[in-house]
Amino acid sequence: MKNVLYVVIAVIIGCLLLSTRFIEGEIIWKEIDEGLYYTTYNAPIKSSHSDSKIDVLKISSKLYNFNLLSAKEKGGSSKTAKDWSKQENQIAVINAGMYMADHATNVGYMKNFNFVNNGRLNSDNTVAAFNRKTDSVPEFQIIDLTCQDWDVLKTQYNSFSQSIRMMDCNQKNRWSQQSKKWSMVVIGKDKEDNVLFIFSRSPYSVHDFIDILSKSSLNLHNLMYLEGGPEASFYLNHNKTTVEKMGSYETGFNENDNNNQFWRIPNVIGISKKVRD
Repeated sequence: MKNVLYVVIAVIIGCLLLSTRFIEGEIIWKEIDEGLYYTTYNAPIKSSHSDSKIDVLKISSKLYNFNLLSAKEKGGSSKTAKDWSKQENQIAVINAGMYMADHATNVGYMKNFNFVNNGRLNSDNTVAAFNRKTDSVPEFQIIDLTCQDWDVLKTQYNSFSQSIRMMDCNQKNRWSQQSKKWSMVVIGKDKEDNVLFIFSRSPYSVHDFIDILSKSSLNLHNLMYLEGGPEASFYLNHNKTTVEKMGSYETGFNENDNNNQFWRIPNVIGISKKVRD
């Protein structure tokens, strides 16, 4: 009788687990262009809101330019990701990072060639670096300030945007668990030297989202947080493929899944195709 009871309990526990989790959908890439791939797949943990899907754009840094665009440098106002893309001829656009109350200045260090948006390096431990000056460094990298030499690397690129470390250079989750959750857009680098624009409208704690991504087949090297809540934006329009993704849910701010339009943002990272000789 005890054995039967144990089996019943095990079945009940299994059903409860299945009610909150489902198997990660197979990541099937759609080729948008040479060196440019897009996918949307099921997260292995079901969120409380929206469709529990993760959108990823995989970009070859050898074939695409990464462009840091800011209203402060352009002398204009904030724009939606869609407008940034259209007006600046970008294939895809995401947030470049969180911004201050002036709706113009990046929270962390931000520099684009000779223009300085924010010259202060804060306590966050990652900086996206691109538009390299020398072939001795990767085209794009997410610098981990705890294990790489910033004093050297800051002289080897033209464009920088600092934000919060999610995964360190040893692929370890750097966020403690918390009850707060939100929609999210992040940027990553995989071990094949591709750059990843990653978006989830469904809210997760950052700790859980890092775990989801690190256990996926994305083969990540590291990750940097960009933005959360309704400001989180991802736009793609290239070769008859259009993707418009905006966040919504954010604990303590916008606790619903009702946002259906892009918010205006001051700083973005866009991509354009390199001109090949």
